[in-house]
Amino acid sequence: MPLYDYDILDAKGEPTGERVEVFQSMKDAPLTKHPETGKPIRRAIVAPNLNTRGDILSNKNLDRLGFTKYEKKGKGHMERTAGKEGPRSVSLDD
Repeated sequence: MPLYDYDILDAKGEPTGERVEVFQSMKDAPLTKHPETGKPIRRAIVAPNLNTRGDILSNKNLDRLGFTKYEKKGKGHMERTAGKEGPRSVSLDD
C-alpha cells in the first residue's frame, strides 16, 4: 500500500504546516479527517520518494537483476556493460 502525505488544516481550511503520513490503498478515497485526532486534513501533492543511491543502477546490480545495459563507446557505437542477453556491441549507424 502506498504512503500518502496529508496536510493538517486549520479552522479556515488552510494548511498549518503540519503533515501526517498514512498508509492507504490506492482504491480508497482521500481522507478528510485525521485518523487519530479528527482534525481536518487534505491529501498533499508531493514528489515521489525515489531511491537515489548509486548502487541501484550499478552494472553489477543490473546484471544480478537480469537487465541488460549498453553504454556509448565512441561515435555510433555502444557496448554491453551489464547483462548477458543481446549482442556484445551495437552499431548505431545501421
